[in-house]
Amino acid sequence: MKRVCVFCGSSDGARPEYLAAARALGETLARRRLTLVYGGASVGLMGALADAALAAGGQVIGVIPATLDKKEIAHRGLSELHVVDSMHTRKRIMADKADAFIALPGGLGTLEELFEVLTWRLLGIHQKPAGLLDVGGYYQPLITFLESTITEGFLRKEQLQLHVAADADALLETLAHAPPVLVEKWLDRTQT
Repeated sequence: MKRVCVFCGSSDGARPEYLAAARALGETLARRRLTLVYGGASVGLMGALADAALAAGGQVIGVIPATLDKKEIAHRGLSELHVVDSMHTRKRIMADKADAFIALPGGLGTLEELFEVLTWRLLGIHQKPAGLLDVGGYYQPLITFLESTITEGFLRKEQLQLHVAADADALLETLAHAPPVLVEKWLDRTQT
């Protein structure tokens, strides 16, 4: 594992521990010599994450659509900044450049990006591991919901394979040793 894509909010969130966790993850990625791939913004958790990685000597690749260049205030001090034509292109490039995915706290954009890479993995587009950095229990309601998709028969446990930790080092260690995800999407091919 050489590059980790992190999805997170372009806002700070309501609790100071979200910013602290973003900074700690950025520092941890740099210390482990892992390149950060993220959405390219200089604000919110995104900016704190990138600034911390850069301050610790890390490499940071940002990918931002031209339409969000001004709204999310693209970070001009990155190792690489790609200004692209669309959100679809942004997500594809981020996924292509990454060996693993982490979601810090965030809103709809963070969740959409996470669910897209999980769906792509389920469809066999990639086999990369993914995890949640569960800061202060932020993701517990989502974890409960995802477990219900398994009990309700829409997903198998082995199809989800979403690693969860409250500590950046622990999550990165798990992702670094996670085997490729090879599962078939369909639950029961005998159903029509």
